[in-house]
Amino acid sequence: MTISAKATPQTLGDSIVAHPLDPLTAEEIAKASAILKMERRLGPRVRFETVVLRESEKAEVNGFRAGDAVRREAFLVVLDNDEAATYEAVVALDTGQVVSWKHVPGVQPRVMFDEFVECEAAVRADSRFQEAIKKRGITDPSLVMVDPWSAGNFGFDDEEGKRLVLCRNFARSSPNDNGYARPIEGVTAVVDLNSMEVIRVDDYGLVPLPPDDGNYAAEFVDKFRDDLKPLDITQPDGPSFRVDGWSVEWQKWHLRVGFTPREGLVIHTVGYEDQGRVRPVLYRAALSDMVVPYGDPGKDHYRKNAFDAGEYGIGSLTNSLTLGCDCLGEIYYFDAALNTGNGEAFTIPNAVCMHEEDYGILWKHTDWRIGKTEVRRSRRLVISSVATVGNYEYGFFWYFYQDGTIQMEIKLTGIINTAAVEEGEIPKYGTIVAPQLNAHIHQHFFNFRMDMCVDGDNNSVYEVNTVAAPPGPDNPHNNAFYAEKTLLSTEHEAQRVVDPMSGRYWVVSNASTPNALGQPVSYKLMPGENILPFAHPEASIIKRAGFMTKHLWVTPYQRDEISATGPYPNQHPGGAGLPEYTKDNRNVENTDVVVWYTLGYHHVPCPEDWPISPVAYCGFSLKPVGFFDTNPVLDVPPNDQCDPSCHG
Repeated sequence: MTISAKATPQTLGDSIVAHPLDPLTAEEIAKASAILKMERRLGPRVRFETVVLRESEKAEVNGFRAGDAVRREAFLVVLDNDEAATYEAVVALDTGQVVSWKHVPGVQPRVMFDEFVECEAAVRADSRFQEAIKKRGITDPSLVMVDPWSAGNFGFDDEEGKRLVLCRNFARSSPNDNGYARPIEGVTAVVDLNSMEVIRVDDYGLVPLPPDDGNYAAEFVDKFRDDLKPLDITQPDGPSFRVDGWSVEWQKWHLRVGFTPREGLVIHTVGYEDQGRVRPVLYRAALSDMVVPYGDPGKDHYRKNAFDAGEYGIGSLTNSLTLGCDCLGEIYYFDAALNTGNGEAFTIPNAVCMHEEDYGILWKHTDWRIGKTEVRRSRRLVISSVATVGNYEYGFFWYFYQDGTIQMEIKLTGIINTAAVEEGEIPKYGTIVAPQLNAHIHQHFFNFRMDMCVDGDNNSVYEVNTVAAPPGPDNPHNNAFYAEKTLLSTEHEAQRVVDPMSGRYWVVSNASTPNALGQPVSYKLMPGENILPFAHPEASIIKRAGFMTKHLWVTPYQRDEISATGPYPNQHPGGAGLPEYTKDNRNVENTDVVVWYTLGYHHVPCPEDWPISPVAYCGFSLKPVGFFDTNPVLDVPPNDQCDPSCHG
């Protein structure tokens, strides 16, 4: 199935929208670009980095009712290659006018997919590059795989103001080869993307190509396991969710799905139906940005610091998902309409997958005195997307549980980044995963922006630590411990790190709506596996990705504070995003708060990660704490496949 707008649609030309948060349709993307090209007389050397919905103000969204007129505006970012200048625009789609147009000096938009393609061709055609690879026995440039990496910002005067990428290169022996098995060590082409010229080729010396091919595709596997029996997931009556355009209802959950080229999958207006009322929990949640710092200081490997969302765009690199491979069961797909570099629209079919999963026991108790057992099975709604960023795959899975829990799980797989080493060399900053093949130590840091609205907008954030009571009259047997709750009332107070030894978590509370026991209704943010960066505070990557230094940030809601790294992290010198947002130490008590959570995955590679990595997992959960008056899933019926003796 694919998306369709069904309820109370409004037509804008060939576009059909039903709600202010519906992502731009393909027709709207093309229309917005055409209006801007015409009014601003844009030439052929202008690239469209972003054409996306400019989301309406919260009050307008919250007050919207089916049948109301839908006001639609597009936000655009364009890059003029001739002027090396970036511009932002807002286009009103209903009136066909450019509402605003401004130059944004000193910034670089994301590296666009068409730039990747053109850059690879430019590098292969460069005579200096051809000479460098010829020294290494590579005579056919068409078999060289070119990976453009963002250049970062290291304060080099000759790079100031230029739109640069550093191209790392890999040799295939045939078109279907795993190119990452044979890195062309020591050769980096530096390309100016505005002129699409190779400005230099750095050669750090000859290192032999690794000998093994590292091929993993089905065509290269001699024999598959023969002991796997079919596993079928069927729902004869269909799934339990209902979809209306981008709106989803499942069990007692109500939410909207969204999508942007930078963030990818977005979750909007999440609420849980309780006692006849849909109670809000989250207004908007999405990946804010992510960065992958590598730990090798040698050659130009020290420049490997990829901001996969802010520099490339997770949404733009999203996969089309396939039934039986990426998704299993009774599946509903959402397509994503995005823009090309020339402002035209293209569609990623099946960009978002949604289905239900059995998740084991929901709750159970056996009363042995009367010989009676009650057990219920858990089910969860899964909304997911997967993006390929060069060598790596990232799966983003939002899980919604019947008991009111929301979970974000990231699945990391793909191919580890590699470098060649001399035979017998044992690298300090990596692991030998195949003969003469080094995989560098690295980390993956993700930041998620969650615009909270726990039963309304007047929320406060508390930190909860478990504390051992000191010996004394109140603790005569030295066994006492308790949970201590501390208000985080300002932005600086709310910059926190995890502490698993104290059982630390954070609670978002609304004191104006107590539960039946008089407690403030709340949701708690439960950290999962996490870590801090190892780079020195003066390192370029710490300045540019300051969000990594804290796991929790809290800010008051501001419409344009969307990314933890700011709107333009590509080649930015640093300080933007959360460090800049929070510099004034604003109040975050009893107000409309945004919670930013940073999670880090630490990867010391091992041979089992080669030639392709099994999935690794990291994430966090939002769990109700006093949000309900009692267990909210007592009304889940027994499974009709369960033995009747298990439910009385």
